[in-house]
Amino acid sequence: METKIISINDMQKNMDSIREAATMLRNGQLVAIPTETVYGLAANGLDEVAVKSLYDAKDRPYYKAFSLQVADVAMVKDIAARVPDMALKLFERFCPGPITIVLPRKSSIPKRVTGGKSTVGIRIPDNEIALAVLREVGVPLAVPSANISAHPSPTSAKMVYDDMKGLIPLILDGGPCNLGIESTIVDCTGDEPMIIRHGAISEKEIMECVSREK
Repeated sequence: METKIISINDMQKNMDSIREAATMLRNGQLVAIPTETVYGLAANGLDEVAVKSLYDAKDRPYYKAFSLQVADVAMVKDIAARVPDMALKLFERFCPGPITIVLPRKSSIPKRVTGGKSTVGIRIPDNEIALAVLREVGVPLAVPSANISAHPSPTSAKMVYDDMKGLIPLILDGGPCNLGIESTIVDCTGDEPMIIRHGAISEKEIMECVSREK
């Protein structure tokens, strides 16, 4: 498979490339996209065949869940069976941004995406290219880091290409990632938020946000 890199320098001029990526994703193909944390490898999160190809491309065990990325908070309610107040506070305070919030998943979300779990991680990336692709494709995308499992997470299109050339058809090059550190993962399925993975947003910031009165 040939791996093509398209540089996105100007959103207005490059919308055709965004549409091309969205069409590929709707058709079950994989596309690497930039985010503010690291480059992600995107697949249609509602397409079980596409999600399987995502596991295979990354050489990732099927029991390890993928999170889903969406364009805005309105799309969260299409994925989550329940969105408690503390989760809404976190979405309102930190999104778009480097936080992944774990919630109970709706039955319409394929179990393959979540590794068979009853929960799903949801993120709204703070990157105009990623958000443009999400808006254009119109479905939640499964987006782990765009690397072979156990390899370093990529912060540039070149790192993605060096690791995954021949495995994926398209990389959208948006330049280096702003943060270069993965998102903080917060489980909001219980009575209190629980940090699953430490990342760009600190535990102190998380706890201050959820304890703040509206």
